[in-house]
Amino acid sequence: MKLYQSLDEIPRGERHVITVGTFDGVHLGHRLIIAALVRSAHELNARSLVITFHPHPQEVLRRTGEPVPILTTIEERMVEMEHAGVDAVAVLPFTRELAGTPWQEFCELLMKKSGLVHFVVGHDHAFGKNREGNAAAMAGMGATRGFGVTEIGPLVLGEEAVSSTKIRRALIAGDVEKATSYLGRHYSFQGTVVRGDGRGRSLGIPTANIRPLDPAKLIPMNGVYCVQLLIDGERFRGMANIGVRPTFTEGTITTIEANLFDFDRDIYEQVVTIEFLKFVRSEQKFTSAAAFMDQLERDRTVCRG
Repeated sequence: MKLYQSLDEIPRGERHVITVGTFDGVHLGHRLIIAALVRSAHELNARSLVITFHPHPQEVLRRTGEPVPILTTIEERMVEMEHAGVDAVAVLPFTRELAGTPWQEFCELLMKKSGLVHFVVGHDHAFGKNREGNAAAMAGMGATRGFGVTEIGPLVLGEEAVSSTKIRRALIAGDVEKATSYLGRHYSFQGTVVRGDGRGRSLGIPTANIRPLDPAKLIPMNGVYCVQLLIDGERFRGMANIGVRPTFTEGTITTIEANLFDFDRDIYEQVVTIEFLKFVRSEQKFTSAAAFMDQLERDRTVCRG
């Protein structure tokens, strides 16, 4: 898969079927759009091109100054796009100037720079100034400028349309299983294993303290989870706690500690991937270390399945 940092890098003379969007999460709804993109490219003897943005548009447009919790880093999005069979991705810097560009001007730029022959767009997606560049508007332009438009409807699971917003809400509520069903894979993030205070090892439950590589990645609700860690290409089952460890500290700093089953390796300073399989319980404060250990045994039984 080719990766471009600007439209100017796209080779001239190539024909492209294009879709535009942030695609945070690259969830099952996004994959419907991408599958239609790849299929149309094959049918039209063209190349499939995804145009996406970094940083997340809301990070630029919101006025609070707070970071936007993301489901996928730009690197993770690229991996998922490649797995989906996309030929090329152009990652454009998102700025207020770009947000204020009229959609017609942006489409003209795509025709000039990328050889646009067909456009694939989600039912709820719109771009350009005042978000006026929707499927109907582009279809009207395409009828006179020689490109086609395919609009992809929502993916409905149960009674809900899949969306990045709903996945974020599910993770914030600890519902990692719902997030899994919408993503089509387990929610995960990469982190470095760092040294903690050693309390877990002193209690006979050594833990890997994981510091996320990207502070913008959304961390699920505090609590205990069944997880698996990807370490050097191997997956290991375990359980993890996200929280402030109220039984032993009065701290307010959230930590992520994973206890792996049947595992005894030194992985300090290694980068691992933690995947969330199931929510077990909310974090709680116990009256004693013994009560804490009793609950951990019950948690371990649940996670071992």
